[in-house]
Amino acid sequence: MKEARFYKKLANEIVQCTACNRFCSIQPNKTGFCRVRKNIDGKLYSLVYNKTLTLTADPIEKKPLYNFMPGTYCNSISTYGCNFSCLFCQNYDISQEFIERDIEGVPETTPEQIVQNTIERGLSGIAYTYVEPTVFIEYAIDTMKLARKEKLYNVWVSNGYASEQAINELARYLDAANIDLKGDAKFYKELCGNANVEFVKKTIKLLHRKGVHVEVTNLIIPGHNDSEQQIKDVASFVASVDRNIPLHFSRFFPHYKMLDTPITPLETLRKAYRFAKQFGLNYIYLGNITEAQHTYCPNCKNVVIAREGYEVTMLALDEKGACKYCGYNLGIKTK
Repeated sequence: MKEARFYKKLANEIVQCTACNRFCSIQPNKTGFCRVRKNIDGKLYSLVYNKTLTLTADPIEKKPLYNFMPGTYCNSISTYGCNFSCLFCQNYDISQEFIERDIEGVPETTPEQIVQNTIERGLSGIAYTYVEPTVFIEYAIDTMKLARKEKLYNVWVSNGYASEQAINELARYLDAANIDLKGDAKFYKELCGNANVEFVKKTIKLLHRKGVHVEVTNLIIPGHNDSEQQIKDVASFVASVDRNIPLHFSRFFPHYKMLDTPITPLETLRKAYRFAKQFGLNYIYLGNITEAQHTYCPNCKNVVIAREGYEVTMLALDEKGACKYCGYNLGIKTK
């Protein structure tokens, strides 16, 4: 447990958490929406500091990040808690279905130990992932600072709901981020715990403006965000920020409280790919299927990175991220 960095003290020992855009006002001895940031005697504490549940070696492509350090592996860390309550959450057991006693039972792992573990295993960086990492932002930032000193990269896999204050601090240490742009206003209200999509869009713009490599994921759920207009709205927004931002459309599989919702049809994903192409996006990928995995040069249209599952073959990308066929700079960081 550690005192939080992002909060304000209000009257009567009430505190307001400022880590994310929920800005929870928290009464004494209560937690915020995420249930891992608690008011104790008029101070806000992170209950999950030093409480990572995992040190898992993942391919960077699993985040998914396709245009950043392709073929490398990162150390994935995560705690309990989330500031969304998505009905389709894949990690609901650690994001939503937990109690405070579960947190207390997790062995402590310090930022120093995370970084040392990453180095000893020959991994290239650290990913803050599985649940929304903003809920453990103090733990993440302290780890990021040490990782930077050791020339390890930091990647943020997020719902994009961190506050502007938090993003400004994070961006100092972040190398890349994958942000979920889940759907429209109705989708966020009904399926994500009454969240606001405009904050997510703002985060994408802000991270991109600050020079963080950004990729966007849209999980297509039948009957909820799979209409032509909804898909085009996602693609249009991403293109308005930068046509070089990679956009991942992922296939939905029934999970958690949406077990009766069907799997996304392959044709829906193919249509999404075609719709996104209309907006001039240079890098469009399909997730949870085998199609549309390769990276093509936007200039000469040759495959520069081939993928089969998580196996990556660098076919025609030089060390500066340029196409070996035509010299076009794809802006892909490779080292």
